[in-house]
Amino acid sequence: MEAKAEKIVMPGDIIKDTQLLNKKQKIILGPGLRTDGETVYACKAGILKHRSNVFYVDNFQKRYIPSQGENVVGIVTQKAGDIYKVDIGASEQASLSYLAFEGSSKKNRPNIQIGDIVYAKLLVASKDMEPEIVCVDSFGKKGKLGVLSTNGMLFTCSLSLVRKILKPNCPLLRLLSDELKYELAVGINGKIWIKSKTSVEDTIAVANAILAAEYTVPSEFPQLCDSIMKSLVKLK
Repeated sequence: MEAKAEKIVMPGDIIKDTQLLNKKQKIILGPGLRTDGETVYACKAGILKHRSNVFYVDNFQKRYIPSQGENVVGIVTQKAGDIYKVDIGASEQASLSYLAFEGSSKKNRPNIQIGDIVYAKLLVASKDMEPEIVCVDSFGKKGKLGVLSTNGMLFTCSLSLVRKILKPNCPLLRLLSDELKYELAVGINGKIWIKSKTSVEDTIAVANAILAAEYTVPSEFPQLCDSIMKSLVKLK
């Protein structure tokens, strides 16, 4: 659940939220928060929020800062030996080993080309190290991770919009799936891949609905989807 009382914080502000300082439960600090000993302070300007035991600062941001365990969408830009370089929208590119795929070995290498789009999980994310991503979960299974179809559409949005549509109580994606059939991969790094099972127009319609949701309150999502569908019918 989101915190009911929204508190605006600025870089350098010391966070004194009683729930955050509760030592009886494990607290996870998300984007915008840092620690100095026992002190928690903000390093970004925005609204302090929390979901369960995860605290973060919600703000409008396009530059992604890698965080371990997050799912990201990236573009393969080059190959260096056994390592691929992937653009995930951060200050430096992430590395992806050919062994970071389910069932991959020296004799059975994945067929990855420069320009391919991958859905991956951050294995290593530190300000002192190059980001490293993998296309398997903790059990070595790919699940929904891996190389995405080149027939889809990739676009970039703000990180706040990604967090908005990924909230469990956000109805946007459900409303769209009631009208259109599509596949979707949302990266917390602000990159979203979409592929419609019917037409290119449907793919663009879903992308437009997601982008329009950034400045739309959740209660108006049904009207937004209706407007998108009416525009789609006119195109067809």
